[in-house]
Amino acid sequence: MPELVALDLPGGPGFLDALRAAWDVGDAVAPLDGRLPPAAARALLRALAPTKVIAPDGDVVTLEGGIPVEEGDAVVVATSGSTGRPRGVVLTHDAIDASARATSARLAVDPGRHRWLACLPLSHIGGLSVLTRSLVTGTPCTVLPGFDADVVESVARRGDATHTSLVATALDRVDPALFACILLGGAAPPHAVPANVVTTYGMTETGSGVVYDGVPLEGVDVAVGTGRAGEGRAGEVLLRGPMLLRAYRDGTDPRVPGPDGRGGWLPTGDAGALSGHRLVVDGRLTEVITTGGEKVWPIPVEQAIATLASVADVAVWRRPDPEWGERVVAWVVPADPSAPPQLASLVEAVRATLPPWAAPKELVLTDRLPRTASGKLRRAGLS
Repeated sequence: MPELVALDLPGGPGFLDALRAAWDVGDAVAPLDGRLPPAAARALLRALAPTKVIAPDGDVVTLEGGIPVEEGDAVVVATSGSTGRPRGVVLTHDAIDASARATSARLAVDPGRHRWLACLPLSHIGGLSVLTRSLVTGTPCTVLPGFDADVVESVARRGDATHTSLVATALDRVDPALFACILLGGAAPPHAVPANVVTTYGMTETGSGVVYDGVPLEGVDVAVGTGRAGEGRAGEVLLRGPMLLRAYRDGTDPRVPGPDGRGGWLPTGDAGALSGHRLVVDGRLTEVITTGGEKVWPIPVEQAIATLASVADVAVWRRPDPEWGERVVAWVVPADPSAPPQLASLVEAVRATLPPWAAPKELVLTDRLPRTASGKLRRAGLS
């Protein structure tokens, strides 16, 4: 049976050669994150269950207890772990092909004129999908071992990249005008983005972004659960398309019947609504704040606060409140620690666009926010 080969390699020619070699013999690959501490790395190997590992020095190590993959499986990618222990997501060659072609068609990528830059970790779908997109479509691609703002800008300036994929924290560190197009994912987008930045919505289970600027890619179906039997949780975003996962590494298939009565729908865990043909995502179903009986979604509040020049970074979450049940709290990284923003300015910014109950009742100043390697905010790390 086909094997699962874990690649403990940095981005670059060696990674690409190892991936191609595995695919040539029918094996699948599992990119590893070399930045993980030993305990987390061991937990990841247990979750992915590869049959062998290609070490950073090129040595091939055979592992006991590895589990084969099925014919047609291409990659097993770990989820970010922002909501718990990482899980292996199995994507087939057909899924990767569908994702690459749908994305390239939406962006009108021309392999003769355009070049991709892969600068995010290849252990995450946002980085790996740039590389697989290049392989499927024959579009040239420069692969970096990691994100370095100076290197990214240098590659773009010399004409070796026209398209790339970034997370919000990386976008803030480069000149976006150097690229023809930037895909932005990994977390909620800023309140405003340059015209050449395309905001994406998706997850590891969808093989990267499947909704661009609110509009689903070709072949992608979007629905919102009704809460009735077999129709998903009320208000939950459901996705269906050929680029979805085959299963998790443990064999479970998360797809369920949807509002159309047919199967194949992926419950995302996100709350949202359809406005015409556009999807509006409110946030994680588990992340709504209920204050005084009113519901507050953190992301719109964060976007409002982020418009203040005195705010470098912001996270909104909740704390228990004896009067309101829960109160809205803003954790802020000041742009200038010697002149931090005041709670009153945050309240004013929020109330300019959102209901008054969405305004924070407490401000916590901090020097950094807890985020995953892919830039996602870890609200559970706020205290």
